[in-house]
Order: sequence, then C-alpha cells, then structure tokens
Amino acid sequence: MQDFVVSARKYRPSDFSSVVGQQSVTQTLKNAITNNQLAQAFLFCGPRGVGKTTCSRILAKTINCQNLTDQTEACDACESCVSFNEGKSLNIYELDAASNNSVDDIRSLIEQVQYPPQYGKYKVYIIDEVHMLSTAAFNAFLKTLEEPPKYAIFILATTEKHKILPTILSRCQIFDFKRIQIKDISEHLHQIAEKEQVHTEPEALNIIAQKADGALRDALSLFDQLSVFTSKNLTYELVIKHLNVLDYQYYFDFCNAFLKADIPFTLNLFNQVLEKGFDIHHFVQGLAQHYRDLIVAFDQASVELLEVGEQFKVQYTDQSKSFEKEHLLQAIDLVAQAQLDMRLSNHKRLQVELLLMKLCSIRSDEKKKSNRLSILAPSEIVQEKTESPKLAETQHTDEPVTTANDQKNTSEQTSHSVLQPPPLVAESVQEKETQDQSNESDQFSKNDTNQLDTPKEALKESKTTLKSTTISIQDFLNKKEQQEEKEAQLVKDQRTKSFSKQEFIKAWSAYKAKIQHTPKKSFYAILSQDPNFISDTQIEIYLDNSALQGEFDTEKQDLVQFLRDELSNDLIQIEARVKKVDKKQKLFTSKERFEKLAQINPNVQKLKDVFEIEIEI
Repeated sequence: MQDFVVSARKYRPSDFSSVVGQQSVTQTLKNAITNNQLAQAFLFCGPRGVGKTTCSRILAKTINCQNLTDQTEACDACESCVSFNEGKSLNIYELDAASNNSVDDIRSLIEQVQYPPQYGKYKVYIIDEVHMLSTAAFNAFLKTLEEPPKYAIFILATTEKHKILPTILSRCQIFDFKRIQIKDISEHLHQIAEKEQVHTEPEALNIIAQKADGALRDALSLFDQLSVFTSKNLTYELVIKHLNVLDYQYYFDFCNAFLKADIPFTLNLFNQVLEKGFDIHHFVQGLAQHYRDLIVAFDQASVELLEVGEQFKVQYTDQSKSFEKEHLLQAIDLVAQAQLDMRLSNHKRLQVELLLMKLCSIRSDEKKKSNRLSILAPSEIVQEKTESPKLAETQHTDEPVTTANDQKNTSEQTSHSVLQPPPLVAESVQEKETQDQSNESDQFSKNDTNQLDTPKEALKESKTTLKSTTISIQDFLNKKEQQEEKEAQLVKDQRTKSFSKQEFIKAWSAYKAKIQHTPKKSFYAILSQDPNFISDTQIEIYLDNSALQGEFDTEKQDLVQFLRDELSNDLIQIEARVKKVDKKQKLFTSKERFEKLAQINPNVQKLKDVFEIEIEI
C-alpha cells in the first residue's frame, strides 16, 4: 500500500511556471536572475497559502542551477537541482522563526553565513514567519542583513508585514503576494482532479475555491477532504452539503418571491434555511452578495465579474432582467442597513424577517408612488388651468332670469363640483349675486328672447360656481371653529398641579436611575448637573461644552414627558445652555510670568531693581 501524500505537498510547484496566480512576482524574479541583479535580501509577504515559501525555494533552487533553461527555469538535472529535490542540498538553510526567535538562534545563523558554499554560486537562507523574531533578534540581524557576503542571500517570508521593524524593511526588496483568484484556483483543482482521476463538476470546484478565500493550500486541503467524503465524485450537491454552504437556488427563490410580494412564502423559506442550521449573518451576507451579482449581471459588459460557474451566470442574467436597477439598489441599501441593525439587536431573526418583508414591499411601494403621481399628472394640471379662465369670463357675463328647471340643474351640478374655493368672504359673494341680478334684469329688457340661449348657459355655470364657493367657505369656517374648540379643550385639559423643588429633584433622580444601566450613559452624565429653576415650570441645565447639545436635544423629549407624568404638570419646560469658559491668557516666557507677578505685587519689581536681576527670555 502506497503512502498517501496530501495534494498541497504532492503538487507543490517546482518551477516558476507552475506557480498559480503570482505571475507578476515570478516574472520579476526571473528577470532579476537573467540580468544578474539579485538583491542581497528579499521579503515575501502576503496571506497564508499563496506561495511565499514555495517561491522562496524555487528562487533558491534556480539561482544555483548550473544549466538554466531559456525560460530561466531550473533544469532539474544538474548536481545542485538533484540535491535540492532530494532535500540534501547544503546551500539552502531554512529557519522557522516561530520556534527559533531568540538572539542565540540568530547568532548561530550569522556564524554559518561566514562559510561559503561547497558547490554552486549562492548560499540561501530562508527565514519563515520572520515577524515572530524578538526585537533583540532583529537588532542582532541588522548588520548581517545589510552587508552580507557576496554569496549569501536572505529570503524572509511573513504573513504580517506590519510587525517587522522598519529598519529590516528598508534593507529588503519587498514582494507583496496577492490572494489567488477563484478562477485560477478552480482551474488548478481541475488539473489535479484529472491527474487523480476524480470526477468533478465546475460548480463544485467553484464552491471550494470560494471557501478557500484566496488560499490555494486551503483549497487543496478541502479538495482532499471532499474527495474522500464523496468517493472521488465531487458534485455540487455533495460539496455544499459537506461544507455547509447555502445553495444558490435559495437566493433565486427568495428574489422571485420578492417580485411577487409573497411574504408568507418568504418567511417559510427563511425558516427552512434556519432549520438546516445556517447562520443568520451568513444568510444576510449571502443575500447582499446575490443582489450584487444581479447588478453585475444586469449589463452584458460586466457579466465576467461574476465569480460563479457558467450555469449560474446564465441564471443570474435571466433573473436580473426581471428587476429594475433602482429596485436592486434599494434592495442592497435595505440589506446593508439590516446588517448594521443586527449588530445592536438582541432579536436577530426578527430583524431579518423585517428585512424580508421590506424587500417584498418594494414593488408595492413603487406602485403607490406611481399612483400618487398619476393624480397630479401634467395633462390634468394643464386641463384645470385651461378651464379656470372660462369660469372667470362667466362670472362677468350678464345673467338672465332662471326657471325652476335651471335651479334644479344648478343644484345637481353643485353636488358634483370639485373646484377649489377662491379666497372670498361671504359678504363679497352676496354683493356679487345682487349685482348680477340687477345686470340680469337690465339685459333682459334690452335683448329679445332669441339672444338669451347663451346667457342662460353662462348663468347656470356662474351660479354653480358661486354656490359651490359659498358652501366651501362655510365648510372652511366650520372646520376652523372645530379646530379652535379642540385647542381650547386641550388647554382646558392641561395638567397644572403645583410642585415643590424637592418633588422635582426626586422625579429628576428617578429618571436618572431609570437610564443609569441603559446605553444612554452620556445623557446620564449630563443629568448629573444640578437643574436651575428660572420659574415654577421653567428649568435650565448647564452643559460643559457645545458637543453635548445634540445629545441633550435627542433625549430631551423623554425626560420632559417623564417629569410631566410624575409631577402631573404639562407646563414643565427644560432648556440647556453651554457654560461660558473664561479663556485665561497663557504665560509662556519667563518675562511674561515676571510681568504678571509684578502686576500682582509691585514689590517684585523693586526686588529686581535692587539686586539688578536680569530676566532671561
């Protein structure tokens, strides 16, 4: 039975061309070797599992190779390459700084630097996790790192660059390794799966790459684990089940329910997600990511930014066509706000359910807005404006005598009238009717009956307008009278019970005790100031600075209402004022301090004159 070797070691890159996702770093190192411009010290920094130690070993192997290829790669055939591959090379020295971080360990390394390589051109020292070295060890290493022998090259690797002393950083060429892209990890896993004869689905490899978070070593560890779990059959369903990842289809179903405003279905679906054991925070984060992917899929030019398989790219593109951009942006804003609210809430499930109901209500809110806008459509506004001059003309038209049928028609028109009343008073309306009646009799006596058809129609419309105006004014006066009665009743119902200062202080202390153990600690500190009575119901409180004014204004209403209820007096008012601070002039020089003392006590000046003392500035 052959011994098992994990994929992270079995398929570890042995040359620059096989390094995944770090083309800029490997190309720079190859150019430095080709042009013979190698630095005496390198610093490889970046996240875990992105190839820092691997590139260190490849660089050490390549610079000692005796027969470099045209692509500046090690030949794997010379004595140096063979000894390196077998782990017997004496030209490469690796030190784990996590367990060898003392001054003595660095001194031992410095002693070895004095001996040149037995064969080959360079002696390479690789120090992994270099940020773990103590400050004393760093200081002991400085001189050797700055001026090593020509044959010595130091390669430092770390995941926490900010912990390294600036004096060390200034002596190294720094290479920043980036997180490996999901696409690159998926392709690399596919190549390994073919070599290991493991059946895979593209979406399954994509999920593994996303779970690895840019670390290829983590992705290979997951690949080995899932290969055993699935018996070398990595399907999408088995991978998401084992990694406890929520299926994409759930988010597609949620968005379809949001479009239909189906709140019951949405809540039941969310309950299924919780019953499967998924974390609420991960669910909301995934929902935000889903909306982001829908916006990316909205335009064909940005579809390539989707970090999913081809099958889901098509599904995202199809669903994005059902939304409008404004809808998606509003949904993302709601999800982001919910993530903030969840940090402060003790009932996170309620916050998420409230979010889901809001997302279901976006379409209905848009319809309500469109309906409100349709009431004030521009065409109707123009029509209303074109009708008003006609009414103005009919008000100046002479009125003929009306019959009983005309009055009946007029009353029917009045009941259906929706015109807004002009700002008239009852007396002016009566004067207008009297004037129109006199004009009516004069006109009737001058014209024959054939000329009365048009004035009759004008009379009907004019009298309808005047009567509707009179009714509307009467309604306005009635409403105003009702409002005044309500205000008078409120004044009558006000609580005006008198109270003493001791009772007020007792109620004040009760409110302080109420908010002492709540998040309103800054407001509690403000209330520690003693209140100042201006009158029986007017109280002032002084603030130390203007920055507290906003805090006081925010919490003021609750305090006032509490005091009114406790003391049964609705006239209590509390105002805050900022204390005035006298800015004293600061005395910086000795001369200024002496002049100040002389103003306070003139004898100080006499003492200076008698002893001829010089004041230093």
